[in-house]
Amino acid sequence: MMTRPHPLWISRGLTLALLALSLLSGCAMVTVSSLGPEQYIAMRRGDILSTGRLSAATRDTLHVAALDENTCQRAPLDCIDRISNLGAINTDRRLASLAELSLQMAINNTPANATEWSDAQFDLWLRAVRFSYAFLFLGQRTAGERAFEDRQTQVRDYYNYAAQELARALFVHGALHTDAGSDEPGTQLIAGWSIHIDLSRVRLPEGVREPREVIPASRLSFAGIRSIYRRDGLGAELVAVMNVPPPGQAGEVDGDAADAERSEVGADASAAAGVGASGGDNRAGTGAPAAAAGMSPRGGARPKRPAQVTQFFSEMPSPNVTALIGFNEDSLEQVLASHGVVLSVYDPYREESVQRHGQTVPLAANFSAGYGIWLARSGFAGQSLRTLFGRARGIDSPRIYMMQPYDPNRRIILMLHGLASSPEAWVNVANEIQGDEVLRQHFQVWQVYYPTNVPILVNLARIRRAAQQTLAHFDPYGSAPASHGMVLIGHSMGGVLARLLVSSSGDELWGAFKDAYVPEGADIDREEERLNRLLSFTPMPQVERAIFIAAPHRGTPFASNRLSRWAANLVRLPLALLNEIEDVLQTATDIDSQGKTLHVPNSIEQLRESDPMIRATSQLPISPQVCFHSIIARRRENGPLEDSNDGVVPFRSAHLAGALSEKVIVAGHSVQETPQAILEIRRILHEDIDQVDLRGEVCGEAGVGK
Repeated sequence: MMTRPHPLWISRGLTLALLALSLLSGCAMVTVSSLGPEQYIAMRRGDILSTGRLSAATRDTLHVAALDENTCQRAPLDCIDRISNLGAINTDRRLASLAELSLQMAINNTPANATEWSDAQFDLWLRAVRFSYAFLFLGQRTAGERAFEDRQTQVRDYYNYAAQELARALFVHGALHTDAGSDEPGTQLIAGWSIHIDLSRVRLPEGVREPREVIPASRLSFAGIRSIYRRDGLGAELVAVMNVPPPGQAGEVDGDAADAERSEVGADASAAAGVGASGGDNRAGTGAPAAAAGMSPRGGARPKRPAQVTQFFSEMPSPNVTALIGFNEDSLEQVLASHGVVLSVYDPYREESVQRHGQTVPLAANFSAGYGIWLARSGFAGQSLRTLFGRARGIDSPRIYMMQPYDPNRRIILMLHGLASSPEAWVNVANEIQGDEVLRQHFQVWQVYYPTNVPILVNLARIRRAAQQTLAHFDPYGSAPASHGMVLIGHSMGGVLARLLVSSSGDELWGAFKDAYVPEGADIDREEERLNRLLSFTPMPQVERAIFIAAPHRGTPFASNRLSRWAANLVRLPLALLNEIEDVLQTATDIDSQGKTLHVPNSIEQLRESDPMIRATSQLPISPQVCFHSIIARRRENGPLEDSNDGVVPFRSAHLAGALSEKVIVAGHSVQETPQAILEIRRILHEDIDQVDLRGEVCGEAGVGK
């Protein structure tokens, strides 16, 4: 009788038999498992930049070349040489893998805290750029044919990152420094490479030869800015920080113009030669070519500055720029053998795309980083308070800050902040405007920074002068689009000033001034030039639209409460201003003060509902040629609108009859920073583009605001 084998023995025997067969056959065993969404993305898009490990595509290439990742980490040059000479891999796959391997080698051989690179490090990064560039423009297929491929996005990022690191390292190396007799840095020889620097497409602020610092935008993180606006494309997104002197430092005033600036009250509001004189409109120009209103020598002809004019403006001290590294050779073989590159720097506001080897590709850009650095380093918050209370290191006169290099073909949005404030009040408003592609194409943002302690009419004359002379500096003939169709946006006291910039004074202010400051029975000389500049004005002819936000046009009871009266007593006016006003009054009235000190109201006192000048200015007519809008805040949603307020300004003071639109938002006094207010501002500006740029209408023609 036969004994049956035990079932366990049968199972073991089958297992051993299958193992033997598999060893003899040489076949691999295949298994399958499911991947989650995080593994899906990691497998398809993970690479040396996102995970610190080579991408799956490059690892596959290594396997085809009979290489492995560990071997290539130990001897990367051998791997690169082997893949370069292996004919079994198609061109696109080979170039993409070589780009990633070269970038890995460059990263591994360059410490994160390295300041100045060695020749060997420059060589590694330039190799990474070369392989990436070759894939993008000289591969088997065009960039358009690979548009939906993850691999193209990866290699574009390799190129952009390598270009970013090279641009920063070249600046540290001194490659961007210009010679005394040249506007261009020229050509540098580094690590056997010839590197030509081309700055012809970017305009630095006047008087600046090279940046003080070059910062990759990708390394920056901001608090206080809600959104970072970028444009995907080719190139390194950089911030070029300039050596621009802050307000009040020597070298900002041209020669004898300093004498005019010292006259605090007597500054001529219409001193700008040929632009914006208060008595008329110079929109017709003189037939000068538009190029005359253009750029610096690097970007075209720059107009001559009017003689002896104070420089009231500052161009963005930290402009956003984009850097590309390119090759002049035409074929793949020539580029791979080349050791000559061109580093070109672009203004992303002016150029949206570039041409490379017959292909048009978008130019990468970051529109928020430079603005964020400027505000973070400005010290505006403390300086504005020091100014209000007459402390040292404040500001004495208004200044125009340009958020991008001057563009003659973009219209201007001029922003005016409120009491005890600064351009920081507009942080998200300006960022959202510059982040809106359509608005960015049509507008450039200028911000007024002014001392908020001085009387409103003094600030008005100075701001008008600063704006007009800045326009005159860049466009002396008033022929550029930038000199027309300006939009004013004013918050709080800035809204009051914005309204007066588009209003006519007539005789209204003379009567109010006489009643408030001239003794009974005394006469006043209306021919006194300095006083006339404060009390007589017409609308700025360049402005066609205005947006008033939480503006106390008729004053506010908040300025009369105990806390505000206490704060007003702490406000200090510049001594030079007080002396000037006293001298003007004595000259205009021929009255002996007999040792009496005239009380000059400061800005807080002038915002009281009972102040005679705020009452008079609230009655001035707005130009019928100007469309105007109101954005008004109310703290509580319930209750009659007429009785509401934003905690500072009542509705009855902010409301203006005849406004083209009036948006009421449930918010506090700083309503300009709310998403609802920013959406309304953007809506108005888009509507403006439709009216002015597409249909050619202005408010007077459309019958609005009359």
